[in-house]
Amino acid sequence: MTTILLLHGGGGPLTVAPLATHLSESHTVIAPTHPGWAGTERPASIDTIRALANYYLAMLARENLTDVILIGSSIGGWLAAEMAVADHAHRVAGLVIINGVGVDVPGETITNVTGLAPQELAKLSFHDPANFTPPPATPEVLAIMKGNQDSLLALTGDPYGYDPTLLSRLAGIHVPTLVLWGESDRVVSATYGRAYAAAIPDARFELIAEAGHLPYMESPAAVFAALDPFVA
Repeated sequence: MTTILLLHGGGGPLTVAPLATHLSESHTVIAPTHPGWAGTERPASIDTIRALANYYLAMLARENLTDVILIGSSIGGWLAAEMAVADHAHRVAGLVIINGVGVDVPGETITNVTGLAPQELAKLSFHDPANFTPPPATPEVLAIMKGNQDSLLALTGDPYGYDPTLLSRLAGIHVPTLVLWGESDRVVSATYGRAYAAAIPDARFELIAEAGHLPYMESPAAVFAALDPFVA
């Protein structure tokens, strides 16, 4: 049975819940909460995405996990790419980036989503914002959302959303790679996604119609049609 490390984006672990549910039907899925998200503590040593990548690579070594497929959404895609580049122990067998950020593509912008209200974020993230149901604005939910955004900014804020060296380092990835992209993403465009895929040797790029930054929420059938054969 394939082991998958599923890495969530800035919105927290609930944003990849549909992927976890689907993939768990046939595979072993590890879906951790990043330190600093969902009310958890973040050690001071984890202050960049690259540091978080090393944290997860150490976890794979500690658990003696091999032949792992990394699947990352948004900043989780950035995190997965950093892990694949730095995987000198060859524990990673495959890589899936879903609307990832983390690289600097000339002429393309990464929309800063920190501090946005849920409704504003939905307009950027969804093909049809009506597909987004905001969480209840309870004090507990608002506190978690603020903690998530604080951690997002701490790890991705200077420069926002990318590591200036990552695009050139992607050439060091030598595992099968699939890049999935929601066509209507207004956080990072499909042009950005194509450049991301082009920088990884032999990566395959798949555009998902009528979907935004979280394409598996709006077009799950199309996402799973591309994802399932790759993982298998």
